[in-house]
Amino acid sequence: MPRILAIANRKGGVGKTTTTVNVATAMAATGKKVLVVDLDPQGNASTSMGVNKKGTMPSSYEVLIGNVKLSQAVVWTEIPNFSLIPSSPDLAGAEIELVDVDNREYRLKQALNREAVNYDYILIDCPPSLSLVTINALVAADAVIVPLQCEFLALEGITDLIRNINQIKKRFNPSLALHGVVLTMYDKRNNLSQMVEEDVRNFFGKKVYNTVIPRNVRISEAPSHGKPVLLYDFKCPGSQAYISLTGEVLKREKELIAC
Repeated sequence: MPRILAIANRKGGVGKTTTTVNVATAMAATGKKVLVVDLDPQGNASTSMGVNKKGTMPSSYEVLIGNVKLSQAVVWTEIPNFSLIPSSPDLAGAEIELVDVDNREYRLKQALNREAVNYDYILIDCPPSLSLVTINALVAADAVIVPLQCEFLALEGITDLIRNINQIKKRFNPSLALHGVVLTMYDKRNNLSQMVEEDVRNFFGKKVYNTVIPRNVRISEAPSHGKPVLLYDFKCPGSQAYISLTGEVLKREKELIAC
């Protein structure tokens, strides 16, 4: 069975999608078979991979409500070993449609368990809220990666997120673990970035990855070209940071699996 990692934060604009697609790209480059599930109604992961969301292509929404099989929604990207299940704006209404469905929190987990056995890793890009869609992602996941923007306000919601993760663990998914916290949009010229880093490392300790993702214009430009920054500009600081982060993620995976 694949390892399933949810990339989650209740705050938007912290780098969830960027982290998802670039870690997935780096994993695929090492030979891992990777599936990204875009669960955000905004569909930024799909856009970042050059997938046209218009039209009638099946999406994660249809998978979640049970209208199509997982395999029917998979889109292959130009990157070997990297496939994607695109998003749909209809995900915004999925919570209402699932409200009376039995085992509604397990819909994604059941779909992945039935058909995703040939992948090494599944990365789930979550929406910026604790909706039923996000709960489905956390119930399906083995661990959670939390991107945290290096700004003061970003710290306010993270304790609530950790509390939510613990609640999901207690009620639905006893094996759910905090994989790690990744500091994003780090500006070494800014004292605030350094203060946030110090606070986060003091609070989370070894759960914070050593790698920090810098503010880098190439990271911001890449989605408009339908590419991860690793393909858009491999040599830029952002790409090199995501390569380093992926190395840490895979190393920590070995430690988690061994436990």
